Amino acid sequence: MIVVVGIGADGMAGLAPASRRELARATVVYGSQRQLDLLDSEITGVRRAWPTPMLPALRTLLDGADGDVHVVASGDPLLHGVGNSLIRLHGVDAVTVLPHVSSVTLACSRVGWAVQDTEIISLVTAPPHTAVRRGGQAVVLSRDGTSPAALARLLTDTDRGDSEVTVLEQLGGPRELRRSAIAREWASRPPGDVDALNVMAVRYLPDERQGATLPDDVFAHDGQLTKQAMRAVTLAALAPRPGELLWDVGAGSGSVAIEWCRSTPGARAVAFERDAERRTRITRNAAAFGVPVEVGFDAPATFATTPPPAVIFVGGGVSQPGLLEACWDRLPAGGRLVANAVTVESEAVLAQWYSRHGGELRRFQHYRGEPVGGFTGWRAAMPVTQWVVTRR
Repeated sequence: MIVVVGIGADGMAGLAPASRRELARATVVYGSQRQLDLLDSEITGVRRAWPTPMLPALRTLLDGADGDVHVVASGDPLLHGVGNSLIRLHGVDAVTVLPHVSSVTLACSRVGWAVQDTEIISLVTAPPHTAVRRGGQAVVLSRDGTSPAALARLLTDTDRGDSEVTVLEQLGGPRELRRSAIAREWASRPPGDVDALNVMAVRYLPDERQGATLPDDVFAHDGQLTKQAMRAVTLAALAPRPGELLWDVGAGSGSVAIEWCRSTPGARAVAFERDAERRTRITRNAAAFGVPVEVGFDAPATFATTPPPAVIFVGGGVSQPGLLEACWDRLPAGGRLVANAVTVESEAVLAQWYSRHGGELRRFQHYRGEPVGGFTGWRAAMPVTQWVVTRR
């Protein structure tokens, strides 16, 4: 059995009796060096710091073990912690977790927030831009002491400079420290002495949260943009599911990839775009919405080195020789493909693929009311042909 014991910055003093008893009987205790240093002389078991990389050691943790193996972890080991990894590797029946109060609960208690109304974001392994939001509040788990300044700069660069940032260091320990500032203040004068053990409580301002598909003008673009109405239809066809990876081929501004990532928890995307300026624009748009969009070079040249998708959207280049074939070859059984076309040549390609593989072939036409002198008339947008198919 693996017994995972959560421990706070207050060390042994903050442990519940059951946690103290477990560690007192341990013959070997694994953990980071910082966590092991929190244990006192009452704990007589052999202390072993995690090696780098850590994952191979987690896989072999029970190899040759004579009795239970103990692990110490920060706070709640099931909140972005090692407890989740151990259960995934060894199964729930082989792992017992004794949690401490989490840093999220402690942070919310310090700033007076309801935990259930607060988003949890981890920057321990994710890039800083994934903690940018258009409103609301979140506890952000920092990677190290540089995370607050990095996030403050990103918030300022994405017009969130009024956001309120509270940095909480060594939560629950004797050296606990709380500091608050507006994001733009720390962007220009970042604190240089932030403890590596810190979390941030962030209230994102201005609050511009919006559900469903976004207006066109919130994206930086050069006209290569799937317009809002068609984007809504396309997202419905893509049918995002939690944790899935989308390939957005011929991404333009990246609007479909960004909407995909916003739509459901854990959704990720790779945006393929041949134009360098547009790739830069996609990166900027993704950062503004804090979504995990990886920007790739021209398709299909980089398909072989890209993780396989669950879903592919082809928004540009349908008539490019070999493109749909390359997408189809990389689509797994059960994977979904959606392709949009606006030219006669692209429509012909989709019609051929529909005849060969089935699915659904659709055509959309919408109109907008615009002034005609002193009156109002209907102006048609270009019709869009869409092919939707699931690979069998």
